[in-house]
Amino acid sequence: MEVTIDAASICTGIKKRDDHLRSPDFFDIEKYPKILFKNTNVEIISSNHCKVTGDLTIHGITQPVTFETKYFGPIKSPFGATSLGFSAKTRINREDFGITWNMDMEGGVVIGRDVQITLDVEADLVTE
Repeated sequence: MEVTIDAASICTGIKKRDDHLRSPDFFDIEKYPKILFKNTNVEIISSNHCKVTGDLTIHGITQPVTFETKYFGPIKSPFGATSLGFSAKTRINREDFGITWNMDMEGGVVIGRDVQITLDVEADLVTE
């Protein structure tokens, strides 16, 4: 499995924040336009739970990560397609990917190091 995310697609709902996240302080989308994940292993835990390990590349730096993944499906849609759903979560330290910008504020810093990544995926089953 390979996942490619357009780094410019980041959207927090606040334009000024999104612009800052796209800047060289964070994702530096001009230099690193894509976030990539390529799995290297899948460990089946149960019929609807697995661990998906792979290489995550953000900001030009690749680190191994493991997503705790749940499987939902198959489900037949009202339109006749069979859908498969997946939800996957992991936590990373953004500084491991070279994203180190921060600013002191009263009582701490503006941004924590830990970032939770959640992927919710729905796919239609195709048989040929």
